[in-house]
Amino acid sequence: MRFGLVHRIMTDALAALGLLALVTSGELNRWITAAVVLGLVGALAIPERWQDSKLMRHVGVVAPVGLLALQLGRLVLGAPVLQLAVEFAAGLQVVRLATRRGAAHDQQVVVLALLHLIAGTVLGGGLTYGLCFLGFLIVAPGALVLSHLRREVEGNYRQGARDRTGLPVDVPRILRSRRVIGKQFLLFTCLLSVPIFLFTAILFVMFPRVGLSLLLLNHGRPERMIGFSDKVDLGGVGKLRSDPTIAMRVEPSTLAENPPLRIALYLRGTAFDQYDGRTWSRSVTQRAPADMQGSAVRIRRSPDLARDQKLTIDLEPIDPPVIFLPNDAVAMRLVSRGMTVVGPTTTVLAGPEGEFKYVSIEDRGLRYEVFLAGKNEGPPRPLSGADRARYLTLPPDLPPRVLELAKTWVGNAKTPYAQAAAIEARLRSDYRYDLDSPSGAEKNPLDHFLFESKRGHCEFYSTAMAVLLRTQGIPTRNVTGFVGGTFNRFGRYYAVRQGDAHSWIEVFIDGQGWMRFDPTPPSDAAPQSEITGVLAFMRDFVEAAAQRWNRHIVGYDLKQQVSLFRSVRNRYSSIRGTSKLAESLASPRRAWLFGLGVALIVAGVYWFRRTRQTSDEKKEAPKSDELSVARIVALYRSLESALVVLGVPRPPSVPPWAHAVGLEALGHPAAAEVRALTQLYLEARFGDRELDEDERKAFAERVRALRLLRSAEGEAA
Repeated sequence: MRFGLVHRIMTDALAALGLLALVTSGELNRWITAAVVLGLVGALAIPERWQDSKLMRHVGVVAPVGLLALQLGRLVLGAPVLQLAVEFAAGLQVVRLATRRGAAHDQQVVVLALLHLIAGTVLGGGLTYGLCFLGFLIVAPGALVLSHLRREVEGNYRQGARDRTGLPVDVPRILRSRRVIGKQFLLFTCLLSVPIFLFTAILFVMFPRVGLSLLLLNHGRPERMIGFSDKVDLGGVGKLRSDPTIAMRVEPSTLAENPPLRIALYLRGTAFDQYDGRTWSRSVTQRAPADMQGSAVRIRRSPDLARDQKLTIDLEPIDPPVIFLPNDAVAMRLVSRGMTVVGPTTTVLAGPEGEFKYVSIEDRGLRYEVFLAGKNEGPPRPLSGADRARYLTLPPDLPPRVLELAKTWVGNAKTPYAQAAAIEARLRSDYRYDLDSPSGAEKNPLDHFLFESKRGHCEFYSTAMAVLLRTQGIPTRNVTGFVGGTFNRFGRYYAVRQGDAHSWIEVFIDGQGWMRFDPTPPSDAAPQSEITGVLAFMRDFVEAAAQRWNRHIVGYDLKQQVSLFRSVRNRYSSIRGTSKLAESLASPRRAWLFGLGVALIVAGVYWFRRTRQTSDEKKEAPKSDELSVARIVALYRSLESALVVLGVPRPPSVPPWAHAVGLEALGHPAAAEVRALTQLYLEARFGDRELDEDERKAFAERVRALRLLRSAEGEAA
């Protein structure tokens, strides 16, 4: 493996991992993310010979200055400082990768990659970051060692150092060499990540969790989901059914061994009482702090742990931050997700129509337990006259044929429940589900849906049923939330996705309270994002791993740390209390067997060390090639001593062959012999020629003759 190629690959890997940690943090918008990824690919594809061109030198100087000026301009215009800093750091890395020349620039790439990894810790910290961190640990030791070696080689070249032959250090030849590093070197440097990882893990677990997150900048970046704001436009619903993003995870307290793969779990978010012919809104918008007792929130009553069933919901950040609850929820309790600051961080607000919202400092979503009502919860609260009037309000421009349609569909049904069931059945059977309904663009979308297009999405169905029942004097309200849930076999929870967003209605029945009706055709309204087979298996695995990472790594807080230490202490105490080693040694036979086992282990260790020592001694024994090289070098040293006697010593800066040629040019009487001996030395030292015993003796005799030549010249003088 070539030294330069391996060094470049490792440096590129570090740069890519650092940029990936930034890109996956979510702080970069789509266009910037695409630019960074394309820039990274382009920079890595540029050949080394192009990077030394005059054009790339200018790019390396001008591009960072231009990027800095651009970010400063955006800062003046009001762009967030954190986002600008992250984008600038990513841009610097792309420019440096494209214009690097030599070890100094490679070390800058490594430093930038490390800064990106640190920034990714603050900004993201998700499962993707964990994979980047693991890859960084594996690659970083080798990349740092190789960067140091290359810097030393280039430093020696700039200082005019020469190799053993007297020639200047040939940097390109060293970078092309396959003898500098090998598989063992790469394996050793990669294995250095093991103790580093263990030390990091121990530090992570043992370091005191003080409960502060004042430096955490990775706020939630929720996507707005239509239907959970204070108003809902009947013609403004997007294609929610194709979005597979997880909105929440629901964990039932009791789960069968083989639970159903999908359930119809209705989770209520917001409700509306006023419809003006196009938009649903609320006539009452005031919110007040919910009735909280510690971390518990009273909805109908306090939780009863003995008889209430429980659901645990892990809600992802949603804007606005609505809390989703089943219809039969009587109470809920907030659960820590870790990374909390000192003091209470989450406030729950109770709004109109049974809505709950939360306000959190962290904005990382919410984890809460929901307590469900039993069978004997008492009679529902009756509806006041003012409230009944609100839930019977009709739009002023409602066409008369809508009222006639309601009477036709109700038919002979006498009770409010029977009338609601009749209208629900007609909508489910006579109309078709369509996300691209043309009715949304009409002046009166409901009238067009009922009599013209007869196709639409869930909000058309819920609106139609709510208005039709109001014409019959039955109070209704429109509800938005989620319905569904796909079982995750690895995490053993039900994943509710944004594609499960839905709209239905609630009908007030005297003596029964608010009852849910869903007029949307069930088969057509199923999410279009469902997958099966291997893809579903892989999706479940990744999503479960991400959940555990967020809960046990990102959310590792003081409570989890104390619980971990307590469990370790209890485990240690139980082992000490239940140890049977002393009892087993009480028997003489067992004691003898135990001693024999210890003796065998000691003997095995001794044998292994002796074998290892013998093997090392054999490895340390000089090889024949090394002996041959040492003898040849000794012969040339004797020639150099003879040259000193002749008065023409070889300067250290002059190569052997150059010195011999120089003597010949000066006309020295021993020049021919010196040149012949030097050529013989170079062929044996760097060529394929091997000198046998006779040739080495002949070489020594000729050197001795050169010494005598100096003595003969002295006697003649």
